[in-house]
Amino acid sequence: MKKLEIVVKPEKLEELKVILDECGANGIMITNIMGYGNQKGYKQIYRGTEYSVNLLPKMKVETVVLAETAEKIIDKVTEQIKTGNYGDGKIFIYDVDDAVRIRTGERGVEAL
Repeated sequence: MKKLEIVVKPEKLEELKVILDECGANGIMITNIMGYGNQKGYKQIYRGTEYSVNLLPKMKVETVVLAETAEKIIDKVTEQIKTGNYGDGKIFIYDVDDAVRIRTGERGVEAL
């Protein structure tokens, strides 16, 4: 099993949810986050004064899926979500040893 942490722009969240549903991700967790990457934010002028905005709004979507499903999701996200500009986001991939459904005690794939 793999855990995917997918960080995207807020306006790409609906597209990402469609991809996850199409690929068969059973559940997702969504968190509002702020941060920056290579672009280090941007400069803006307000009433003649320039200031830096270096924390940009992002969405972090987490899901745990089978390894084969993870590859399908990664391929579709990199194909459909990208704009080619800075700030498109990142996907972090972790190995998951086990999962337990608290309600029933099921373990592994059955717990997903």
